[in-house]
Amino acid sequence: MHRTPARRRPTIKDIARRAGVSESAVSFALNGRPGVSEATRMRVRRVAEQLGWQPSTAARALSGEGAATVGLVLARPARTLGVESFFLRLVSGVQEVLSAHGLGLLFQVVEDVAAECAVHRRWWAEHRVDGVLVVDPRAADPRPALLDELGLPAVLVGAPDDAAQPLPEHGAISTLWADDTGAMASVVGHLHALGHRRITHIAGLPELAHTRRRMAGLRAEAERRGLPEVRSVTTDYSDTEGAAATHRVLAAPRPPTALVYDNDVMAVAGLAVAAERGVPVPGGLSIVAWDDSVLCRSTHPALTALARDTAAFGRHAAEELVALLADGPARRVQDVTPRLVARDSTAPPGS
Repeated sequence: MHRTPARRRPTIKDIARRAGVSESAVSFALNGRPGVSEATRMRVRRVAEQLGWQPSTAARALSGEGAATVGLVLARPARTLGVESFFLRLVSGVQEVLSAHGLGLLFQVVEDVAAECAVHRRWWAEHRVDGVLVVDPRAADPRPALLDELGLPAVLVGAPDDAAQPLPEHGAISTLWADDTGAMASVVGHLHALGHRRITHIAGLPELAHTRRRMAGLRAEAERRGLPEVRSVTTDYSDTEGAAATHRVLAAPRPPTALVYDNDVMAVAGLAVAAERGVPVPGGLSIVAWDDSVLCRSTHPALTALARDTAAFGRHAAEELVALLADGPARRVQDVTPRLVARDSTAPPGS
């Protein structure tokens, strides 16, 4: 069935291009503020009327008039979300900022990206949201182009696969990301300094951009340090698949002496598998978790982990979206790199 392209909502950028003035001049003219001549003000308003521009509910909410809503869709299997605290902490940070600005949050969980794109189209058609937060960038990601087509302001949480698909040049799409490659390098450096030469990375979903960067970062760091017995194994982030992957790699003829897990839930599951198989941690196996949490601090031994303030990450993402809704420019912002916190789950092999 042929799909009629969505009619993109005109933006301040569109008015500025048509009127031949700056975006700030358009903002001054439409908001009745001083700073532009009366002739420019009239020209801008005439162009805005021709394009069918209307102030967004978000802009009105930020100025104290009316209310607005931000959307967030998670395209993850629902079974993997119930045990992982990352998204709960992320959303708590997002909600803190939105509440301070009088903005609501519309949240939905779907099974895949195709379903997420359908939700974005429906929300746009029904005028349900004024902007969206987009998580889990991935290879050949269709969402940035769709949101650009719809004219929905968005913040992409996590760096996209730029080499494969650059972001639209003129869309109101900002990016907030952390350095997964540098974080992985710090993990490999820590394990290498302890004497580990056989390291396996129990990774997450292989289509996600941050999984691909972590895997590539592991390979690059292993090559730089001359470590041939380093590899990644992908999973769906669940404790079930994390445990199954741990069983497989520990049953190999030359099992790894260190395991790096892409989340805290899988790391705790891996710790249980090691105990079940009679492999002492850290004496026979070192374990590192990505994204520190109360789980990592509550096990025995406590897990070495990459720590960051996930709620702050959510706040920063929401702040970038609020700036876009106030007609600010799209930006690419690097957040704080996760730092390694060494605990009792890592030690020299055979110690």
